[in-house]
Amino acid sequence: MVTSVPNKVGNYSSTGNGVHKLFFDDITNFLRRCLFRVLSVGPIPTHLAFIMDGNRRYAKKQNLKEGEGHKAGYLALMSLLRYCYDLGIKYVTIYAFSIENFKRRPDEVQSLMDLMLEKMEALLMEESIVNQYGIRVCFIGNLRLLSEPVRAAAEKVMKVTSNNSKAMLLVCVAYTASNEIVHAVEGSCKEKEKEFRLCNLNNNVMDDVKEGEKVNGMVVHDIQDFYEDTSVESQGLKQGKGCNGTPYHACESFESNWDQVLTSKASKSGEVSEGFRNLRKEDPVIKLVDIEKHMYMAVAPDPDMLIRSSGESRLSNFLLWQTSNCQLYSPAALWPEIGLSQLVWAILKFQQSHSYLEKKMKQL
Repeated sequence: MVTSVPNKVGNYSSTGNGVHKLFFDDITNFLRRCLFRVLSVGPIPTHLAFIMDGNRRYAKKQNLKEGEGHKAGYLALMSLLRYCYDLGIKYVTIYAFSIENFKRRPDEVQSLMDLMLEKMEALLMEESIVNQYGIRVCFIGNLRLLSEPVRAAAEKVMKVTSNNSKAMLLVCVAYTASNEIVHAVEGSCKEKEKEFRLCNLNNNVMDDVKEGEKVNGMVVHDIQDFYEDTSVESQGLKQGKGCNGTPYHACESFESNWDQVLTSKASKSGEVSEGFRNLRKEDPVIKLVDIEKHMYMAVAPDPDMLIRSSGESRLSNFLLWQTSNCQLYSPAALWPEIGLSQLVWAILKFQQSHSYLEKKMKQL
């Protein structure tokens, strides 16, 4: 009896379809690496954002169950992430689940949560894309809206991948841009709360204090320090008042109140003292930087390009704050159909407009 020994050449065996598949895979990988080298001659975006639209339409188009469209979409996402990271794109943001999606049928929402939980657990496996590419995963949004198991899984993934630094994947879940902006404003107000309390202090206390005057045996050189130190004693701070718990118009008159104080002091002394000038410069104001540092997306730079599948050009309440100078691209392919060709066209489109947008950014 003669036993046939499979003939192996390199990594290829002569076992029928196996050799063809391996050969085809190697050729495909080689051509893709060549393509990426050519693309890398031009500028490559640092941050791509994706709206994964068309999963349900894909399932309907292929006569699949509704949930199967989202599973096919997940496979497309994994392939696209590999292409992005191979190309040197460091940040990728995906719109996985909107707050508005909670309004869908309960069984559909639960199905999506189950799929999300399953894929979060898969990210922790040793052979996952996260470990292969050294990706840090961040879940962006109002995570309190998620069920306990999903939220716990998201926190575990973030903790386990927190030391990865080669690339970043931002998953927007229980997210809308309007919710993010409200969250940032609330955070900024809380941070500035101590300064904003000055707007409710009794101006009569200040009118009775002159720069350099003795109060309780102490020479007052800085009216603001004195005001903060004596705010409780003078009961100038109205209980229960401030930016949290009162209409914002309670603070709107702050600017004019300070003008009255400065005018009053100037009329008594003949000029505005240096202490008052310093105080005027330090009026408590929420600035742009205060808002931006409280954004959910503060962990990453603004996207260079936003890609929405299925040909739709709407932003759907996604990254409205961060996309003011962002290129938009809407390929006709449904999300599960999206692949290398759509990504390559997106990069070429980005490179075509890059110099113009760079000039516009420098003018801002």
